[in-house]
Amino acid sequence: MQTGLILWFLFINVIGYLVMSDDKKRAQRRRDRTPERTLFLLAFIGGALGVWIAMYRKRHKTKHPSFTIGIPLLLFLNAVIYGYFLK
Repeated sequence: MQTGLILWFLFINVIGYLVMSDDKKRAQRRRDRTPERTLFLLAFIGGALGVWIAMYRKRHKTKHPSFTIGIPLLLFLNAVIYGYFLK
């Protein structure tokens, strides 16, 4: 189970990073955007680290309180859940 959880952690965080990065590109080009609900869902199901890293590396959504507060809270929640299942 630990191997599967680690693979999930890697997979979902890469996906979170890529989706957040793609949303930044779409914002710059004034294209259809990824709904914020989707970004939060990715963070909630384990990808908060990837979303958080992309948020600050790409400087995307860093002025939105829902993201500057919500994503770190979800990152903490992810850490607690991953920690519980990996011990």
